[in-house]
Amino acid sequence: MSDPGLILLGGLPGTGKSTVAAPVARELRAAYLRIDRIEQTLADSGELPERPLAVGYLVGYALARDQLDLGVTVVAECVNPLKITRDAWKNVGDRHGGWTLEVELVCSLPAEHRARVENRTVDIPGLVLPTWQQVVDREYETWDRDHLVIDTAVTSAAETVELVLRHARALSG
Repeated sequence: MSDPGLILLGGLPGTGKSTVAAPVARELRAAYLRIDRIEQTLADSGELPERPLAVGYLVGYALARDQLDLGVTVVAECVNPLKITRDAWKNVGDRHGGWTLEVELVCSLPAEHRARVENRTVDIPGLVLPTWQQVVDREYETWDRDHLVIDTAVTSAAETVELVLRHARALSG
């Protein structure tokens, strides 16, 4: 890839963000920023009175800026449930990278989505995964601008990775 950019993978828990983000980052030799990892590390430090809410995203934005300024493409993976967080990521990409690819992963089959949420294994020590009810009840605002939407109920993980890579390569020149 010629120009560095920001690939933002968002979506509710259980839609496949981690499954897609790691191979995309590996293929592009990009920095991989996983907000769950940042937030769990902050919580594990013992320096915060409660589990972090916004600070994980703020750290992610700062790390993404640093990598983009160095000419390194960034794959950022997080639920990204609010317009304010999406706008903040887009601002980082627009100001510090050559391009930004916003991707929302969805799972259109509720039974499949629920099964994924209820059968996931923890891959970050200490991380408590949300229950299905917490996923259903989570605040998640509708996206208000064009972005790539991939339904992982009908698109395999490998196909999703390829779609993201194809769009990123088209944007990078």
